[in-house]
Amino acid sequence: FCYALDPSVDTTQVSSSSYIGAVEEAEKNKGLTVFEAGPKKAEKRKKVKGGDASEIDSFLGPWAKYQDEKGVAKPSEDEQKELDDIIAKRQKKGRNEDESPAEEKTILHVKDAYDYQGRSYLHIPQDVGINLRSADIPEKCYLPKKQLHVWTGHTKGVSAIRLFPASGHLLLSCSMDCKIKLWEVYNDRRCLRTFIGHSKAVRDICFNNSGTQFLSAAYDRYLKLWDSETGQCISRFTNRKVPYCVKFNPDEDKQNLFVAGMSDKKIVQWDIRSGEVVQEYDRHLGAVNTITFVDENRRFVSTSDDKSLRVWEWDIPVDFKYIAEPSMHSMPAVTLSPNGKWLACQSMDNQILIFGAQNRFRLNKKKIFKGHMVAGYACQVDFSPDMSYVVSGDADGKLNIWDWKTTKLYHRIKAHDKVCISALWHPHETSKVITCGWDGQIKLWD
Repeated sequence: FCYALDPSVDTTQVSSSSYIGAVEEAEKNKGLTVFEAGPKKAEKRKKVKGGDASEIDSFLGPWAKYQDEKGVAKPSEDEQKELDDIIAKRQKKGRNEDESPAEEKTILHVKDAYDYQGRSYLHIPQDVGINLRSADIPEKCYLPKKQLHVWTGHTKGVSAIRLFPASGHLLLSCSMDCKIKLWEVYNDRRCLRTFIGHSKAVRDICFNNSGTQFLSAAYDRYLKLWDSETGQCISRFTNRKVPYCVKFNPDEDKQNLFVAGMSDKKIVQWDIRSGEVVQEYDRHLGAVNTITFVDENRRFVSTSDDKSLRVWEWDIPVDFKYIAEPSMHSMPAVTLSPNGKWLACQSMDNQILIFGAQNRFRLNKKKIFKGHMVAGYACQVDFSPDMSYVVSGDADGKLNIWDWKTTKLYHRIKAHDKVCISALWHPHETSKVITCGWDGQIKLWD
């Protein structure tokens, strides 16, 4: 306040002469200091007096309203305008653009779609030195040693490869460049057809039993059904969530049904004929990574980010078996063995675990395959057709081959520059393995 009490003057009689500085101010404020000159307390809000306590009905007491209280909290016009602006901004920010499905087109890379007999490339070749039509499996399999061929054409990493059902004479691959390609496995090993129709990376693909159609699942939240021969997109499905895996029901009489594991923890079952969701299996606590049919397709096994493995009866939305241990890691890739007895699960702690695929679904503690690095990647495992070897890619781009009986790591091949995400053993060949990696290449080993 620019004044102070003069300490040399007797303070018992305070007069104008006992101040130094702005004397007028001091007189105006009666010599109050900062600590004393408090603002006056605001008047307490007055309440409406509420009658007499003996009158129960008219007595208000502590529930009485304040005298200046407003009963309605409607914003004034200006306030309303401000609120509308804020709300509009918020809605814009949170909403994902509703992506319309990308236009589907297809490119045929070979000169003639049909040969002189009117057969398309889906026809199983008979001049490749091996009977691709037989149901017999090779007697004895051998370790692949050298690289036979490289299929190039994808501009980004390949995320999954699938062999044509039964014969394996064609190879379907899907990639992060949003494209799906169909390749020959024999003869000239050409790229036959490219399927374009997703606007984001394609995550999974699955043939039906005859191989005439296949499904693709991509990060643009669409599942699409394609004709393998003409390249036409037959139908598209979406429930606004990202599908992580997709599988046709392998039963011949249920080829119109497929299941997809979703990012919102559900497994959704669609009917192709109606395009409707006909069942939801909603028990997982994390995104669903794999679906594998077991027990003559009466059941399927799913694994998820919640680190559990659940077994379901087909069409019953409650899991009848739930496997989760505190020591378990999530298992983002699962393969059923050719004899249908075992499930090989790629576990995130750098090992492949084997579960029994019949009745008990117990972990086989004697068979654990180690020695590779896969933490963080969903590297697909496969078996040799005669069940003597287990193959898997890893994070360093190596192809690892273990002996099934002894679980010894036999062989490692440097297959890719980046992650080797999938390895498939050809069902009719003794030593042919196909690998694909995030370097965009697909390789054939023998």
